[in-house]
Amino acid sequence: MTFSTFALYAGFLFIVLVLVKPLGGYLAIYTLVGPVSVLALTAVAVVTAPGLAGLTTNSGPHGLTEILYAYTSSFANNGQSFAGLSANSLFYNGTTAVAMLLGRFGLAIPALALSGLFAQQTSRPMTPGKLRTDSLLFASVIVGTAIIVVALTYLPVMALGPIIEHLRL
Repeated sequence: MTFSTFALYAGFLFIVLVLVKPLGGYLAIYTLVGPVSVLALTAVAVVTAPGLAGLTTNSGPHGLTEILYAYTSSFANNGQSFAGLSANSLFYNGTTAVAMLLGRFGLAIPALALSGLFAQQTSRPMTPGKLRTDSLLFASVIVGTAIIVVALTYLPVMALGPIIEHLRL
């Protein structure tokens, strides 16, 4: 994770936790648990000997992509990896299990807390200053935010993987 991405996440988390305490805190945790866990586990695998020992055929940028894909897939409870990564080792079995646990419970617990907060809210009358949730503007804001968060999270590491590998050809 680059420093600018980390600073953006830290600022986002600070603003949300301070300004919109309960609802925003759970939303920030839900938004950040995926990128932080996948990128942190990938970083640990890239800088440790057991993590690098799993790369059987590919090293360099392609090896980084293989490791990132293994943790992303494990976080999504799929558990696949590329053929060039020998993930059947004590290191990868343990760290991908951590990724699976974070993918399952790290997302489920904040989602349940959010649903409990939403269930407690009362219906409020619509005023001119509120954004309707059944409008194209609301959908655009949600989709745009998702694209920006994913792009800022994964594009730097993708630049280190497939893009550099393609430029080295």
